[in-house]
Amino acid sequence: MLNEAHRSLDEIHLEVATTEEGIKHAIAVRAICFVEEGLPFQQAFDGNDFQATHILAYVRQEPIGATRIRWFRDFAKIERTAFRKEYRNARVLRHCSSFIFGHVARKGYELLLTQADPALARMWKMVLGFEIVEGREPVLTPGHEPYVELVKRLPRTEQAITLQTDPTVLLRVEGHWDEPCPLEIAWEG
Repeated sequence: MLNEAHRSLDEIHLEVATTEEGIKHAIAVRAICFVEEGLPFQQAFDGNDFQATHILAYVRQEPIGATRIRWFRDFAKIERTAFRKEYRNARVLRHCSSFIFGHVARKGYELLLTQADPALARMWKMVLGFEIVEGREPVLTPGHEPYVELVKRLPRTEQAITLQTDPTVLLRVEGHWDEPCPLEIAWEG
């Protein structure tokens, strides 16, 4: 499987979880990556899973990665990012992050926050272009090193969804804003 992970990024596709099955895939990836590697279940999963957007990475039909995005007034927060061991490399991470950053920007956000273990903060900075948030205290969580807060500034996009966007776009499924939704199809029929 490791050779497959390095072979081609074209085989990796990403999507927003919009079904119960997609949410189950996100939870399965996190269980594999977090719980099996020693993180207590109660820390790997919380009530925020049902108010967040989940992004999934697949090779063919097999889920290989997941991340959760929560939305706040002036920023989005990326959290619970997990990739199966054989897909943990900078190329895969950059490829998947491009999709995530595009999704966040399309929703009109220009700031993306994350909190990272100090051992991983360097990767967030070097590979993905995040910066340490100055003047903030480390985030303390039981059983972990203090987490570092990092922020990424996203470029403004002309495709951002705003109050001036065609109102039918606001009816469409999360992440599928360029595709008519069932309600629109019913109107046309």
